[in-house]
Amino acid sequence: MTHRLGDRAFFLGMETDHLSTLEDASGEVCFAAGSTIFREGGAADAWYLLTDGVVILEVDIPGRGPHTLQTLHPGDILGWSWLFPPYRWSFDAYARTDVEAIRFDGAALRAAAKLTPAFGYELMRRFAEVLVQRMQAARLQVLDIYGASR
Repeated sequence: MTHRLGDRAFFLGMETDHLSTLEDASGEVCFAAGSTIFREGGAADAWYLLTDGVVILEVDIPGRGPHTLQTLHPGDILGWSWLFPPYRWSFDAYARTDVEAIRFDGAALRAAAKLTPAFGYELMRRFAEVLVQRMQAARLQVLDIYGASR
């Protein structure tokens, strides 16, 4: 699987030994359309690279019900809560279609990052890029909800 990972955008340019560490902590998973991948508040013990299908991220707004925050597609990263204590999901994730993904074990990767700081830095740097993109998307969504324009 190392070669497959190295060809995907999130992993481009990553050192071979870092890719091997990721491979050792990964496995392929499938979710049927309509199934719950994780729920807000649940134990965040993994993250996913989507390889096929569509995932919806939702949050429940009191008095208003569920609100879609983002729609994820193949190549997107799902989940960062495994990185930060208390390791609990911040949103709900649902499979809109049948989904195939590569699941990465969060605890194993946190342990590997402690043993190999260069690996931990590289992984955190890549996740920081994902977080910035998601925050920018959320900002645009908030502006749209409140009708603000610049």
